[in-house]
Amino acid sequence: MMPRTAVLDAETILAATEDVLRRHGPAKATVVDVARALGVSHAAVYRHFSSKAALREAVTRRWIDRSYDRLAAIADDTTLPPPERLRTWLTALFTAKRAKALDDPELTATYAVLAAEHNSVVAEHVAVLVGQVRAIVSAGAATGDFDVKDPGAVAQAVFDATLAFHHPAHAPSWQTDGIDTAFDHVCTLLIDGLRAAPC
Repeated sequence: MMPRTAVLDAETILAATEDVLRRHGPAKATVVDVARALGVSHAAVYRHFSSKAALREAVTRRWIDRSYDRLAAIADDTTLPPPERLRTWLTALFTAKRAKALDDPELTATYAVLAAEHNSVVAEHVAVLVGQVRAIVSAGAATGDFDVKDPGAVAQAVFDATLAFHHPAHAPSWQTDGIDTAFDHVCTLLIDGLRAAPC
């Protein structure tokens, strides 16, 4: 319950919504449950989010967006040669997705349901990630490390080729023996395939 002196803001509501979703799941969690957890009326929640759907979309976006800053920093890190930068970025994405799935499996399952409800949020998420890969691939083309003609198409191909290591549908396999070796092999195959042939 919120202290009387606390200000009800969107971030507070989203954090409470995440707790409610963890306890009740997406099928049973309601705006009334969120309001009750905060010690406010459901009307107070609706002043920040116009509907239950809007609240669920916002909490889905918040959960998905958490890994952006780290990944963006890697994509922009010009101190790393592009091949190393791409491997580091893919590793960070896999590490972040696996941590979410293994540390909080109930909430991960809940967000899989919510993400299916809000395809536009997922599409935006994928576009941002593919854009970061494109920036790395473009940098590699500029330095001569990568031999590519269409960085956008290559970025999408890299993203698609590594789905087994970042799509939530594959989460059950992320704690199996050999998954890190398999990931390393896929990264090596992709990066070697992008490298420019020696002169």
